[in-house]
Amino acid sequence: MSHFTEAKKYISGGVNSPVRAFAGVGGEPVFIRSAKGAWLETADGRQLIDYVASWGPMILGHADPFVLKAVKSAAELGLSFGAPTEIETRLAQKVSEYMPSIERLRMVSSGTEATMSAIRLARAFTKREKIIKFEGCYHGHSDSLLIKAGSGALTLGTPSSPGVPASLAEHTITLNFNDIDEVQRAFRALGDQIACVIVEPIAGNMNMVPPVKGFLETLRECCSNYNALLILDEVMTGFRVAKGGAQSIYDIAPDLTTIGKIVGGGLPAAAFGGRKDIMSELSPDGPVYQAGTLSGNPLAMAAGLATLEQIGKVGFFDSLEANTKKLIGGLSDIAADSGIPFAHEYMGGMFGFVFTEESPVRHFNQVANANIQRFQKFFHGMLNNGIYLAPSAFEAGFISAAHGENEIEKTLDAAAAVMCTL
Repeated sequence: MSHFTEAKKYISGGVNSPVRAFAGVGGEPVFIRSAKGAWLETADGRQLIDYVASWGPMILGHADPFVLKAVKSAAELGLSFGAPTEIETRLAQKVSEYMPSIERLRMVSSGTEATMSAIRLARAFTKREKIIKFEGCYHGHSDSLLIKAGSGALTLGTPSSPGVPASLAEHTITLNFNDIDEVQRAFRALGDQIACVIVEPIAGNMNMVPPVKGFLETLRECCSNYNALLILDEVMTGFRVAKGGAQSIYDIAPDLTTIGKIVGGGLPAAAFGGRKDIMSELSPDGPVYQAGTLSGNPLAMAAGLATLEQIGKVGFFDSLEANTKKLIGGLSDIAADSGIPFAHEYMGGMFGFVFTEESPVRHFNQVANANIQRFQKFFHGMLNNGIYLAPSAFEAGFISAAHGENEIEKTLDAAAAVMCTL
């Protein structure tokens, strides 16, 4: 009996997060026993080079000694207190140092909590109910954010999951990512009703799609002109594409930011924060309620602080991006030699590629219309050659500081063997 078959007896779908089930690529998911550096060991003893990185957090590599030491020291003092700790403040200080737009923050335990709470806060602060989000961007599974696009720019959407009240669709406007004109039309029509815009500054849940020139600037301008709040969802990009996140690269100052993944160093942690006047509306200072029993867990805070201290060292991101460039550039060259259309992006320790003749990829429809079957074949071919990629054509990939020349060469050798069979 396979591990997956056994898991499905007790766990819904056999997994605790849907993308892990390999539904996007077919076959059964890989079960992991352990990990070290850039490598995974599967439950059946196979060794794989990992480009999922626990979906982003493991920027230093798995089982990093600095992080392990910090977590072990914290664990010896107790696992959880449900009370304030000094290390929460130290991590908050480090986050504010790297992202100056975050003047105050609140720790939570997941990215979904962070975005859900940020939107509630934005609605309370502006005293408005409508929000704008973008097709192809994912902000967690809270009800307000599981709304698919309507048939036009100003057509309200419908719930994209059973269990989401249809009434919430009245307050959610889903637009096309990177469509500046659509944003401007939405604000002209409904600007005085819009509480906030939430967006991934670099979309990582429709593969990797960066913003076109002027898109983020337009969001900032429209929000400022209509007294709405701009929320940058940097759960994925925060501390991953640069020390200061995507907002530092594009020089965009959001009103609120959500962060996760790397801020917990591999343990469950996330945060939302921003301007002091907005954050002061949170209980106990203000009327907006938000709470979490395990928020600010000392083990997660220790792992996050140790991680942020390491990525803050001079030259860290220069080295990381150089290796990401070597990897994605090598894949592009192999695809070109094989006559396979291949669009790609990379920044910091994040990358994406799409089997399509359309390049560059800047819109959700371009990803949706790409050759998904070719990706599925490529995924399984790479897995059979010891390379673990995200099991979906709609997910970004991640490299860590533990990926060196050896791992990249092995990956490119595998890609050369697989590409010629596609």
